[in-house]
Amino acid sequence: MHFFPSRNITMYMAKLFIIRSFAVLTMLVLILMTLDLLGESGKILAVPGNDQGDVLQYISMRAPQIIARFLPFSALLGTLIAFAGLSQNSEVVAMKAAGLSAHQILAPMFVASLGVALISFVFNDAVVAPNTARLKVWQAAEYGAVAPNSDARNNVWVREGNDLIKAGNVVGSGDDTVLENVRIYLRANGGLRQVVTATQARYTGDAWQLENANSFDVATTTETKPGNLIIGRGITPDRFNYVKVDGDSLAFLPLMRAIDDLKAAGRHTDNLEGILWHKLSGPLSTLLMPLLGAVAAFGLARSGALFLRAVIGMALGFTYFVADNFALAMGNLGAYPPWIAAWGPFLLFFLIGETVLVRTEE
Repeated sequence: MHFFPSRNITMYMAKLFIIRSFAVLTMLVLILMTLDLLGESGKILAVPGNDQGDVLQYISMRAPQIIARFLPFSALLGTLIAFAGLSQNSEVVAMKAAGLSAHQILAPMFVASLGVALISFVFNDAVVAPNTARLKVWQAAEYGAVAPNSDARNNVWVREGNDLIKAGNVVGSGDDTVLENVRIYLRANGGLRQVVTATQARYTGDAWQLENANSFDVATTTETKPGNLIIGRGITPDRFNYVKVDGDSLAFLPLMRAIDDLKAAGRHTDNLEGILWHKLSGPLSTLLMPLLGAVAAFGLARSGALFLRAVIGMALGFTYFVADNFALAMGNLGAYPPWIAAWGPFLLFFLIGETVLVRTEE
C-alpha cells in the first residue's frame, strides 16, 4: 500500500536517474555545440572586429537553447541506461521478489523527473528566453554591432477593411504613438485607387493627423499635396504597437501578458497560446521518460531481449518527440486548438505508457 519503496532504494533509484540523465545531457551539449560552431564560427569571425570573445558570447547564448531542447531526450536515454544496468544485474528481479510493484519501482524516478521538470521550467524562463531574444537580434544583424535598445518598431502593416497602412517606424505607445514614413494604400473593387504618403502621423484621440501629406490618384495619375489630413477614424494606437510577439523569446508570465494585450487589440493568438502552454508541457515531458523507458526495466536479462526492450523504449520516446513537434506545428497553423497542440501528445503517451506497463507488469 506504500507508493514508495524503502528510503535506500528511493535514493538509489533517483540518483541513478539523475546522474545518468545529466551525463548524457553533458555529452549531447558538447557534441551538438561543437557541430553548431563548425557552421557559425566562420560567420562570426568574418565580421570585422569580431574575435574569439564573440565566439564565446555565441556559445553562452546558444548552449542554453540546446540544453532546453535535449533535456527530455537526455532523461529518456538516462532512464534506458539506468534500467538496462538494473535489469542486467537482476536488481529489478530482486525488488519484485521483495514485493514491489512496477509503479513502486518507478516512483523514485517520477519524483526525480518532477524535480528536473521544475528546474527546466525555471531555467527556460530565466536563462533560455532572454538569451534566445539576444541571439535572434544578433543574428538579424549578421553578428555585427547591435543597435541600442529602443521602443521603435519598423515596417508595421495594419489593414482596415480593404485599405492598407504601412508605417516605416512606430515610436511611443498609447495616445503618444507617432507613425513615421507613412504610406496608405486605398483600394476599391480589388484594385488600387489612391496612394497617400506622409512624413508623420499623430494620434488625435479618435483619428490620425498626417503631416506633409502627398496624394497620388492611380486612375488619373495626378499628384496633389493636401498638406495635413485626418484619416483612420477608429484605428487605435495599440494596433500599431503589438506587431509581432516571439513566444520563444519571452518567459511564461511576460508571454501571457503579451497574449492578453494582443487579444485586447483584436489579434489572433492561437499560435502564441500553444507556445505558452508548451512552456509547461515541454518541461513536464521528463515525467514521461521513466514511464516510456520502463519497458527496458522488466524481464530477465538472460532472456536475450534486453537490447530489444531498450530499442522499444527508445522508439516510444522518439515517437513522443515527433508527435509533440507535429502537434505544435499544427497548432501554429491553426489546425489544432492551443490546448490540444500543447497537451495532446503528453496525455496520449502517458496513457500509452501506463497501458503498456499495466498490461505487461501489473
